[in-house]
Amino acid sequence: MSNVPAGLKYVKSHEWLRVESDGTVTVGITDFAQGSLGDLVFVETPAVGRKLARDESCAVVESVKAASDVYAPIAGEVVASNAKLGDNPEILNSDPYEGGWLWKMKPANAADVDALLDAAGYEDFLKTL
Repeated sequence: MSNVPAGLKYVKSHEWLRVESDGTVTVGITDFAQGSLGDLVFVETPAVGRKLARDESCAVVESVKAASDVYAPIAGEVVASNAKLGDNPEILNSDPYEGGWLWKMKPANAADVDALLDAAGYEDFLKTL
C-alpha cells in the first residue's frame, strides 16, 4: 500500500498539496505515482511567475519506463520550483512528500483546496485502481 500522509490534500491525477503557514501551497506527486513510474531520471518543473489554471499540464517527470505530465491541482501563480530535482530526480522516489516537492504556488482562490480529496478519500480512490 502506498504512503498517504494525513494533513495533505490529493487529486485523482496523483498530485498532493500542502497548505503552508504563509498561505502558499506546496505541490508534488504522490508515493503511488512515483512507485508506478519507477526510477525517475528527469524532472521539469514550472517556471517561477507562471500562472497556472486548474488541471493544466505544467511539469513533467520521466522514468526509465515512461514520461508523465504533472497537473496543477488548483489555479495560481508559481512562486518557487524545486531546483534540486534537476540534478537529483531520484529524490522524488525516496522522499516524495518532503524533499521531492515540485513547486510552490500562491493560490488564485485558497478555498479551492477545500474541494480536494483528504487522505482517506485518496486511499479510497486508490482501492478502485
